[in-house]
Amino acid sequence: MKFSLFVHMERLDASQNHKELYEEFVALCEIADKSGMHAIWTGEHHGMDFTIAPNPFVTIADLARRTKNVRLGTGTVIAPFWHPIKLAGEAAMTDLICDGRLDIGIARGAYSFEYERLLPGLDAWGAGQRMRELIPAIKGVWEGDYAHNGEFYQFPATTSAPKPMQEPHPPIWVAARDPNSHEFAVANGCNVQVTPLWQGDDEVETLMSRFNDACAKNPSITRPKIMLLRHTYVGSDEADVARGAHELSVYYNYFFAWFKNEKPIHQGLIERIPDDVIAANAMLSGDTMRKNNVVGNAEEVIARIKTYEAMGYDEYSFWIDTGMSFERKKASLERFIADVMPAFAE
Repeated sequence: MKFSLFVHMERLDASQNHKELYEEFVALCEIADKSGMHAIWTGEHHGMDFTIAPNPFVTIADLARRTKNVRLGTGTVIAPFWHPIKLAGEAAMTDLICDGRLDIGIARGAYSFEYERLLPGLDAWGAGQRMRELIPAIKGVWEGDYAHNGEFYQFPATTSAPKPMQEPHPPIWVAARDPNSHEFAVANGCNVQVTPLWQGDDEVETLMSRFNDACAKNPSITRPKIMLLRHTYVGSDEADVARGAHELSVYYNYFFAWFKNEKPIHQGLIERIPDDVIAANAMLSGDTMRKNNVVGNAEEVIARIKTYEAMGYDEYSFWIDTGMSFERKKASLERFIADVMPAFAE
């Protein structure tokens, strides 16, 4: 099993400036690169200090000069916010800059907050339909002299300038949850990224089952890879583990606040959620986070990930966005590298 880091700049309040957050982001990426991790994933979001990532290709171009070993992936670009020609060209240029280390993760997006600002009237269904049209189109533009006349995009024969370094193109990953998304990804020769978010291992099994079903329906296509993305915290002792679980509880309360898109937002920050409201949310309690996410000491984390390896997952991505301080993120990541990863050495 390969290991990767899934990471963004993030803040829940204005106590840190964005430059400090970026330097901390880079430091975590440099640790991942030097440790032998397989990849770093960073995505796209707009107008949200909860996840600060306006263009992953810009970030990856910088990381290409600061790292030597890891692959660098978009986790993910939001399909409806891109034109196929623009996405194909920017991705190809980034692949050249990072010497062929680029992977491209693509999703339909999740937040109505972003849809109503960048494409008013768009919903999840429409975003998914745009993604299904976008992916074959960017492949065509990379191949060259490709014209497109679809529902959402129309353009005459066009060739990506430049073309990517990797041939025929960088690996494409689709963020999938429902069976149709898995089937689309596999049928189009794409790898799959999945996350159960706050849910437990029953959902991890369900996601793998959907992937296996999609592969079975497409026997002529070489089985793609599948990556599992999970919030992960490796604690130093029981008190530290409990603190990490509580911090994840706070994080997911804010995640759902952004997802519901009901609270006031000022300067990119959503209205603070009172501590008593967080404490009363049993679905996202610290105990639930400890049970459902990969939170524990090194031995517990190893055992949990071993079950995912046995299910058939090819890559486990350490989702470090938690609202924690940089120091706590760094300590957890370093414990994961020193105490967990060696148990999976080939």
